[in-house]
This record gives sequence, structure tokens and C-alpha cells, in this order.
Amino acid sequence: MDQTTNTQSVGAVEPRKAQFSKPLALKCGATLASYELAYEMYGTLNADKSNAVLVCHALNASHHVAGYYAHAPADVGWWDNIIGPGKPLDTNRFCVIGVNNLGGCFGSTGPSSVNPATRQPWGADFPLVTVEDWVDTQAGLADQLGIARFAAVMGGSLGAMQALSWTIQYPDRIGHALIIACAPNLSAQNIAFNEVARQAIITDPDFHGGHYYSHGTRPTRGLRVARMVGHITYLSDDEMASKFGRQLRHGRLSYTFGVEFEIESYLSHQADKFADYFDANTYLRITKALDYFDPAAAHGGNLSLALEPATASFLVVSFTTDWRFSPERSREIIKALLDNRRAVTYAEIDAPHGHDAFLLDDARYHGLVAAYFNRISAELAA
Repeated sequence: MDQTTNTQSVGAVEPRKAQFSKPLALKCGATLASYELAYEMYGTLNADKSNAVLVCHALNASHHVAGYYAHAPADVGWWDNIIGPGKPLDTNRFCVIGVNNLGGCFGSTGPSSVNPATRQPWGADFPLVTVEDWVDTQAGLADQLGIARFAAVMGGSLGAMQALSWTIQYPDRIGHALIIACAPNLSAQNIAFNEVARQAIITDPDFHGGHYYSHGTRPTRGLRVARMVGHITYLSDDEMASKFGRQLRHGRLSYTFGVEFEIESYLSHQADKFADYFDANTYLRITKALDYFDPAAAHGGNLSLALEPATASFLVVSFTTDWRFSPERSREIIKALLDNRRAVTYAEIDAPHGHDAFLLDDARYHGLVAAYFNRISAELAA
């Protein structure tokens, strides 16, 4: 669809920048003297600013959640199918905010930004950031915007981890949490996939210990492999079989080590695209933030104790073929919430797409999200 004539699009959008001069103490022990966050807003805040919804992004996404850029109409927000006028998250009723996380590579302060102490890119010297750090900076942005409490915080995958952390860190500042395709921490297998991806980057000769900017290089080969590894985990076996099977690109085997199968061609294409726009140092830090997230760790592994401060109402959604963040992991969250007698709605959707299902069109999933936001809207109007 031509986005410029799409009546359900938020239309052409412009990214904004928020500056922060108050020192930020990070969980790793480092302190940033100042930083900035890139963000976008869609819809209009109501008079008491009670209709704000924060959307948190996953690994390779950004603040560009919906709409398109006037100079690049094809650059559509990563969750545009769910956010806009008349869509499940209706911008006629809610003001939606997307933020590029600290340490990102799409406008927020990160490894490719200039370190004021050295006047050179931070590179490997940029500190490791955590989900909890991101939530703190998002709360700081809300302060700047005069938003005392979010009607909802919503995210999928790593974005859902942030939404979950919001309910613990700032329970009085969030009414509802939409936790989609999530887990309360990473399994050993998931950590292993992330480590293989990181090693592909770190061992690339063009990485230069993370200071590749000053060498005029980019660890493209390592980043390509990292993306391939990650992308395999986002799709289910059934989805791969349905899309590609054992199809050959040229109809016959070539008996070489070149790209022969359609699945190889697909992964190579995705890797090339990703390596062209994403920063390797950011990738390393985001995968570490994924590994580190474990709110139950401070409570002896007891997730029910970890979620005790939460007062929000919850919508939790999982997908049957998501083997990266399986429905069993969502049920761990559900149990912990029910142990605390929290209001929770849970849906396990039978979908073939694997982990990526939270980004795709599914009438049942979108209908559920729409119904939940209708409920929030009714609460605000009451």
C-alpha cells in the first residue's frame, strides 16, 4: 500500500531528541555524565496526559515504531501494522511513544557517539547497559514530557522484558503492561546463541577490539554471521519448511560451497541488509542486556517475589511455535502474577511463524490487542 494515501497510517513522522544532563548511574557501576535519546510520538496527549502508551523495542528495532519518513516513504515503522488510526493501538485515542534505547545506533547515545572525554567515538569504552537502565531512561523521558503515569507499556521479546521491568521498577507509573512473546530470563540455549553471535563479531579481523571506527573499518563479516544465527532462532521449523523447504536456487546442485538452497539465499540477504545499517558494538551490548535480564535473581530465583511490587494489570501473549521464548516461559510469568493476585489476561495463539509472530499480521492476535486497548480506553473515559 502507498503509505502516503493510507488512511490508517499515522502519516509522515519526524524523530525527536531529548537531552539529559543529569548524570546517569548504570547498573554495571559506570556513570554517564550526559546522554540523549531519540524518540517519536504518534497521536495527541490528552489534557491530563493520561493516555500515553510507551512501546519498547526489541533487539534490532528502534524508536521508529509507526508511520513513515517523508524523505523515505518505504521506511515504515516496525510495528506499523498494529499502531495507527483505527488499528489495535488506536492513535485516535492514545498517544504512542517509541524510544531508541540507550546504547542504540539510531540516534540515542551509544558506542558510535562521541565520548566527550576523548572527543572520539566511544567504541568499546561505552559501558554495558541493562534492561533496568533502559527503563530508568524511559522514565526520565516521561518526566521531560510531563507524563506522570503511562496508561500502558507494551513490547514484544526484549521490548516485553522492558515492559515487565517497568511494573517492578515504577509500579505507580504504569496502569497496564502488555507482555508479548516474552520470558522472565533467557535459557542457557538462548544465552549460547547470543554468545556464538558475539564471538562472530569479536573475532572478525575488522573489529579491532571494538574501536573499528578509528580504523575506518566495520566487522561486517562477523555481523552477518551474528544476524544469520539470530534470524534462525526467530523462525519456526514449520515456517522455514513452508517458505523454503529444500528448494534450490538454480534447480540443481552445483557441488560447491556457494549459496545453493533458497534458505541460504534468504539468510544471506537478511545478513547483508542488517550489516549495512546496524552497529556491531550496539549488537554486542543489546545481546548482553538480554542475557543479564533476570528480575528473580535478586530474590533467590523466586519470580513471584520479584513481581510482588507490580500493581499493573497484564495482558500476556505467547505463540505456540515460538521456541526461543516458548509459551512455557510466559506461563512462568502468569503463575508469578497469580501468586500475587494480579489481574492478568493470557492468550496462547496457535501460529506457525515462530518468535517473529509478534510482528506479523494475525487477526486473532490483533483482535486481542484491540480489545485490550478498548478496555483501557473505557477505563480512561470512566
